Amino acid sequence: MRVCIPVTHDLGPESPVSMHFGSAPFFAVAESTTGEVVTLVNRNEHHAHGQCRPLDAIAGQGVEAMVVGGIGMGAILRLQEAGVCVYRATGGTVREALAALEAGTLSPMDPSSACAGHHHG
Repeated sequence: MRVCIPVTHDLGPESPVSMHFGSAPFFAVAESTTGEVVTLVNRNEHHAHGQCRPLDAIAGQGVEAMVVGGIGMGAILRLQEAGVCVYRATGGTVREALAALEAGTLSPMDPSSACAGHHHG
């Protein structure tokens, strides 16, 4: 499965998970079975609240799941409409997030668990 994880630094599998999807400087797109990671620059990192375009960020990557620390309601809805499952990250690195996803320990997110702004740690 191809998984997208917003990250704060481009360190491959050791990239730290960002606590907010839209404001992350990078997106790690990982193949869950092999652990192979490709890092994309978030060209929409600086946007007004509610103007995040998640599908633009991952276009053409074949992403089936998103693992995030936080994400806005509109972004969750747009991802879910496109068939992308959204899960809450528990911090750590891309490697740890993939392991938690594979172990089934990450909680699915829905619009009721969305963030209300860009004020995350």
